[in-house]
Amino acid sequence: MKITGTIEFPDPESRKSAAKILQALSPDNLRSMESEISNDKVAVHFHSEKIGSLLATVDDFLMNVKIGEGIEEAMKKGDKVQES
Repeated sequence: MKITGTIEFPDPESRKSAAKILQALSPDNLRSMESEISNDKVAVHFHSEKIGSLLATVDDFLMNVKIGEGIEEAMKKGDKVQES
């Protein structure tokens, strides 16, 4: 049995941020996941034969996205400090 799941970033602001992060993470993509980045949609599709493997992959992916968001926020704050 194949188990699938998708994470989508629906609003325009989250799509912009997600697209940057997904591009940075794409070298680490596993064979069980694919990223889809376009003007209309940013999504990650996951698939596995085992629910535990799927959950572990999604958990790792979300942790990496969280780290990417933190880096993006820190860079924005750094830009504001430098402009002052």
